[in-house]
Amino acid sequence: MKSFSITAALAGAIAIGAAGTAQAWQPNKPVEFVVTSGAGGGTDNFARMIQSIISKHKLIDQPIVVVNKGGGSGAEGYIHGKAGKGDAHRVVFGTNNAYLLPYVAKLGYKPSDLTPVAALALDEFLLWVNGDSPWTAPKDFIEAAKAKPGALKIAGSQSKDTDQTLTMMIQDATGAKIIYVPFQGGNAAAVQLAGGHVDGNLNNPNENIGQWKAGKVKPLCVFSPVRLAKGEPVFGGKGWGDIPTCKESGLPIETFQMPRTVWLPAEVPADAVAFYEGVLEKVSKTPEWQEFVTRTAQTGTFLKGKALTDFIAKDDAANKKIFQAEGWIVN
Repeated sequence: MKSFSITAALAGAIAIGAAGTAQAWQPNKPVEFVVTSGAGGGTDNFARMIQSIISKHKLIDQPIVVVNKGGGSGAEGYIHGKAGKGDAHRVVFGTNNAYLLPYVAKLGYKPSDLTPVAALALDEFLLWVNGDSPWTAPKDFIEAAKAKPGALKIAGSQSKDTDQTLTMMIQDATGAKIIYVPFQGGNAAAVQLAGGHVDGNLNNPNENIGQWKAGKVKPLCVFSPVRLAKGEPVFGGKGWGDIPTCKESGLPIETFQMPRTVWLPAEVPADAVAFYEGVLEKVSKTPEWQEFVTRTAQTGTFLKGKALTDFIAKDDAANKKIFQAEGWIVN
């Protein structure tokens, strides 16, 4: 994507969503939930949980079929969404990669080929280190990185994605030189850290919880403006709510969160957008959804309309700044 204003591209979608108040549209055939990840991934769990809640509470009268199209870091699913132009029976589940992927790769779609519907949760990111490391706070890790520039390694999921973007933000904010090592998914990054093959990772809570329970890794801070919700102790008497925020720990990055997003193809009926907004908002208020976000240590946040597109615009700008600095943007 050479030059793309996320605000301008989504302005029409806001108008579409706001205009449909009658909600006359209803699905008249099976609805396809397109998952932009492989089976068992975070986006897959996100979509399937929503499907199960919709089914249990009978929020949609038609059957729902979940299909996984995770090729190209999710681009396959978004291209499939684009191909359904005007068809509101094709619902795409993803993250901020819906609007960030076209910056770093030449793909068969652009963000304006999709209509934003809602975000239901924010994935949190934590700075993790090996359980046997001497570091107990972010400043310890940063001081070690500064003492030996380029010696410390952070494992992450894929290249030019959220984990690497955050690694670059840490470098920019602290002046430390850290090597980023991409692996195939957060689970692989967790295994590498637990085995002592790298010095840190930036996984979500759910990706590292197994290793934390075993004492193989430990969290230093969370990139959130507030601490995570209290919960049961995970290891050593400490739980998610005991992890300090990175900013309060002296690492000057207040927020880095990844939205769990839902999209429709371009040019769908206005009342179709309103229909799915209504269904997904009902999902977000169910006990099942609250249990899901608590169990996975996500932050439950429902966004639609202007609130959603404002979030997207801010997130897009912050990530694009890093992409430009690193020379990742394709021509």
